[in-house]
Amino acid sequence: MLHLASKSPRRRALLARLGVAFGTIDVDIREARAPGEPAEDYVRRMAREKAGAGLLAVAGVPGALVLGADTEVVLDDEVFGKPADAADAAGMLRRLSGRTHEVLTAVSLVSAGREAQRLSRSRVTFAALDDGQVAAYVAGGEPMGRAGGYAIQGGAERFVTRLDGSFSGVMGLPLHDTMLLLHEFGLRTGFRPGGTD
Repeated sequence: MLHLASKSPRRRALLARLGVAFGTIDVDIREARAPGEPAEDYVRRMAREKAGAGLLAVAGVPGALVLGADTEVVLDDEVFGKPADAADAAGMLRRLSGRTHEVLTAVSLVSAGREAQRLSRSRVTFAALDDGQVAAYVAGGEPMGRAGGYAIQGGAERFVTRLDGSFSGVMGLPLHDTMLLLHEFGLRTGFRPGGTD
């Protein structure tokens, strides 16, 4: 049985599009980048720790597989997590304005005796945003709870002038990489059309 170790409704909706049956596990781990830890190492570690915590939660379930993922926005080697408040979100958006940043999403799949991981790396370029655009977007509430303070599948899509990489990876679960991981573990995937937000 596959389990998704995530509280994110976006990840749940994306995984459902692969046409696999799965349950969900809410995991709480401390998300903090260690001093000097490279951004890629951090996102990989977070995905592993989420999957590992999920596996502990279903210990004793025969054949349990747990999928964990982590997404981070990176600019100038700084990791932009989820904004603490509206002012923090506005500050992130002003820094992303007119620039290209990276979005890293690591996906880990673990069982009692096996682990595999994939990393999706995307580059996203924002148009120059004025203060009114930033204020209006933040006032709508969409930045909260989202890495980098924006949702590419929501209102922030109009800010994006270029995307090199995985749209679903920027959302939080790169579907191609996730499908390949599931296939490595012998899970068949299908296709389920539908929205993700």
